[in-house]
Formats: sequence, structure tokens, C-alpha cells
Amino acid sequence: MARIVSRALPFASRTSLCLSRPPPLPGAALLRSAAAVPPPLPPAASLLSWRGLTGAPEPSLAAPPPFAGFLSGIRGFRKVRRGPPAAKRSQPQDAAPPPPPPPPKEGEIELIARIGVEEDMPDDDEVLNIVEILKLNVPMAMKIALDGLVDSNYSTRDTSISDVGKYDKVEVSVLLCNDNFIQNLSKEWRGEDCTTDMLSMSQHIPDLDVPILMLGDIVISVETAAKQAEEKGVTLLDEVRVLVVRGILHLLGFNHETSDEDAMEMEKEEHLILKSLRWKGKGLAKGAHDSSKLQPDSLDGQMTDSQKRAVTLRFYRPKFKYIFCDMDGTLLNSKSQITARNAEALREARSRGVNIVIATGKARPAVIDALSMADLSGKTGIVSESSPGVFLQGLLVYGSEGRQIYKRNLDQEVCREALLYSLEHKIPLVAFSQDHCYSIFDHPLVDSLHYIYHEPKAKIVPSVDQLLGTAEIQKVLFLETPEGISSALRPYWAKAIEGRAHVVQAQPDMLELVPPATSKGNGVQILLNHLSISPDEVMAIGDGENDIEMLQLASLGVALANGSEKTKAVANVIGATNDEDGVAQAIYEYAF
Repeated sequence: MARIVSRALPFASRTSLCLSRPPPLPGAALLRSAAAVPPPLPPAASLLSWRGLTGAPEPSLAAPPPFAGFLSGIRGFRKVRRGPPAAKRSQPQDAAPPPPPPPPKEGEIELIARIGVEEDMPDDDEVLNIVEILKLNVPMAMKIALDGLVDSNYSTRDTSISDVGKYDKVEVSVLLCNDNFIQNLSKEWRGEDCTTDMLSMSQHIPDLDVPILMLGDIVISVETAAKQAEEKGVTLLDEVRVLVVRGILHLLGFNHETSDEDAMEMEKEEHLILKSLRWKGKGLAKGAHDSSKLQPDSLDGQMTDSQKRAVTLRFYRPKFKYIFCDMDGTLLNSKSQITARNAEALREARSRGVNIVIATGKARPAVIDALSMADLSGKTGIVSESSPGVFLQGLLVYGSEGRQIYKRNLDQEVCREALLYSLEHKIPLVAFSQDHCYSIFDHPLVDSLHYIYHEPKAKIVPSVDQLLGTAEIQKVLFLETPEGISSALRPYWAKAIEGRAHVVQAQPDMLELVPPATSKGNGVQILLNHLSISPDEVMAIGDGENDIEMLQLASLGVALANGSEKTKAVANVIGATNDEDGVAQAIYEYAF
């Protein structure tokens, strides 16, 4: 017997209560109605085989007991340790192990609750606090529910578990998980490909004569529980407690889904337990029915965007540690503004530990200014003078603490030729030099670069020689109509600077000349190397031709629907447009 308990306990936290042993009930029924709870799986059909895992062998056991628990061997059922800092201090090697809990007194039944968290759940403080509370709460609920079996007069309850007086111990496992886990479990175990708030899986084998009653396992999705709690106006702890009671009653033979009479009897027992424990929350039979009306369904079983609110997003483990995001045509809409939904998605991603890195053709001050309107710039934002980022098409790269780690200047003769061409053809041009912009004559399009696109206001330097002597130029940008660029400017400059510089077009009405063998993708690679980031940890979002290498470099490249055909051709997925909150959609759909 000791071996069975020692095998079960390492996978989760153990909490015990003692229940006064009732006298054995003569002739207690051992038959189970098929409608009450699903039948126990045979020993070989455990979750281990479902996940393709094998339990670690234990030399002290010839074979695992067949009733060791549906979840006891799963790697995803991890022990949660949380306590005061003193408990985490390392102990001397020769220190004696902590004493085992005292054995129950003769005539008492030991109640054991094993509480675990599925491995893909993030270490959310609220969930960890609930785990600690459940260590005490679950045995309390077990005690009241088992006490109620002695004088039970429910006609619809499956009575396969009624004589608890013959057991030394009663054990139940509770696993907190996310929607994806419970959906997969429901699909494999029940054949229903949908999310649910709770699954209960009986491990009781009536004909097995052993001194421990393995009630079974209760699996609770904290994502669905959080939505239901919000809809009912209660806390997440309140909803989880109610789901625990529901699971225990299912394991004891209650079922509210088979008939109205069954539902009424289960609701009565729920009410008695919740009232006895002074726990908040609606009775489960009614509460589950009410909440189902409030939740939008998803035909494919997946979360819809509207369901992925901040109240539940924290329960998703992000798939990527970094999101590299373009600005114009991507994060900013056609009015060069960041929408509220895009801003909210960035905040939620950051709250889950995802690092947002801007990779753009803009100067750093332009990005800071554009995102300041959504309170996303500065030390507490996603961009500041002390944050990493890729700017000016990868010609300026800032690393840790905002330190410049890379800069590349445009050949001065190319700059001279471009400035003279601008003067001769009266086509406005802006030269970029780190955090400053220069031009050689006033023009409304030059002003629009500042007032619409947030770039630093260009300083007018009428002499070409004076401008070239003032600053080092990283890139120059022509402002012209899309037709003028495609028919004249681009063909001319692609030939005129061949081998000396490179033509980049991020926007239809802008043409940029940059140093050869440089690109935004090259700047991203430099930053990845600097921060020791693997491309497998990166998701990238962009729209223009200058984003192609960045999307190819990332583990997942998302091109927005408004992007160029060349960009969409190399992307892994194509998202919504920048005017349809494409960045937010991509984050909600692919980052979690």
C-alpha cells in the first residue's frame, strides 16, 4: 500500500484531511449506470498513450498499479511549489528529509488531493495562488460530499461509490489547464472536438478490493473558467471552486445532463456543499446552462478574436519570445496612425512576456512620436532611446540599453548625385542622418513627411556642399507620385547607382537609395546576433518589399493583405490589412 501512495504523490501537491469512518453499508450497490459518468479507461488507455509518452520506470515497483490515476504519469501534470522564500533555501546535503505527514488515526479515512498545473500553462500569479488555496479547499469539499453519501436519498445518483467505510484513503486529482489542452483531451477521450470548462474522469474500479479509493481526475480549463467568472460577476477562484465541486459530484455518480430530475438532484447537492463551505458562485447545473448562452460558439472549436480578451489572454503561453514589426503599412494604418486594437494587442503581448521590436525604414524619433499617441513609447513602452530596434532600413541598429551597435552610411557621391537630381528636376528629396532630416528646398511633400509620417522636421540646407559637410547621410528618399516613381525614377536610379547603392521601395510614393548589401533583414540579423536570439523565437510582421528578408528570416513571417505581391509570396501566412488591425489579428491568431 505504501508503494501506491509514494508513486502517486510526486506528480502533484498532496493535502490530507481525515474523515470519520462510517460503518460499512450492508449490501451497498456496486453497479454503475452508464449515463452517470464515463467508464474508466482500461489500464493501457491512459493519457500516456494518448500523448505518445511513456512513464519513467521505478525500480521499487514491479509494475504500476492499474488505478494509479489517469493523469498521475503525464509529464504535463507538473507539481506546483509556491511558498515563502525561506522554503526555497538549499538544505545541507546531510540534512534529514522532512518527516512524512502523520498517519490518520484508527477509524478515520485520509483524504488526499493532488493539485497540478498543465505544463503549457504560464506561471500566472493568480493561478498559482488558486493552486495553493485548492490544496485546502478540495479535501474540504471531498469531506462534505462523502459525508453526504451516508444518508443519501438521491434516486438518480449512480451508487457504485457508496461504501467509503471500507477504504483507508480517498484520492482525487485536479489539473488546471488551458483551452487547447482540454479540447484535445475532450476530442480523444469523449470524441467531442470542443472546449469545455471541466472534464471528470473516473478511476474507480468497483470490483477491485484495495484499501484506497481512487475517485479519479478533474481537469479544469482556467481560460473558460475565467470567461464564465467574468460573465457571472464572480472571481476566478469562485468559479474554479464551483467546478471542483461539480467534478467531485460527477465522480460520485451525479450527472445533470441526463434528465431534469438528475439536474435537480445534482443542483440540490451542489447548493448544500457550496453553502456549507460558504463559497460564492451559482449552482453548477444552472450556472453552466446560463453561461453557455453568453459564450459565442466557434464552429471549428477554436477561440474567436472576441473571446481572446485580456481576462483570458494571460493563460496562453506565447509561441514566440520576440515579434519584429514594421511601421508604415503594417502597425500604422493608411492615416499613419496606430489603432486602439493594435495598441491593445501589443500591450497584451508584452504582458505575456513577448518582446516587441520595431524594424522600420523610419528614424527612431519618428517611431517614438507615432507610438506616443498610444502611450507605447518611453521607458515603459515598446520603443524608446534605451530599447533595441532596427531603423532606417537596417542602416541604424540599436541593441541593449539602446546602444548603437551598427551604422552604415550612403556613398557621398551617390548622395551628391541624388541632391543635384532633386534640384534639377524639382523632385523633393529628404536626406536622413540618424535622428535628423535635411532637404535642399521647401516643398509640401517634405513637410508631409513630418506632419503625416512623424519623421523629424527637415532642415533646409540650400547648398549641396553645405549639406554634405553638415552630416553623414545613411539614406536619401525621393517623394513622388506612384506613377512617376514606377515610370521614371526607379528605372533611372536602378541603373545609375548599380553597384554603388541599392534602390528600396517601402511605399508606392517613396523611393529610397541605401548603401549596397544592406537591408532591414540584415539589420534584424545583426540585432538577433547581438541579443543571442534564435530565429525560431521570432515572429515578424510586415507589408513592403523591404520586409521580405525579415519575414524569411523569422520562424513565422506574416505579410498583411495590403502588402506587395512579392512580400506576400514569401510569407508563411497573409493577415488582414493595416486598416483592419492586421497586426492585432496576427498577434491573437499566431503568437499565442
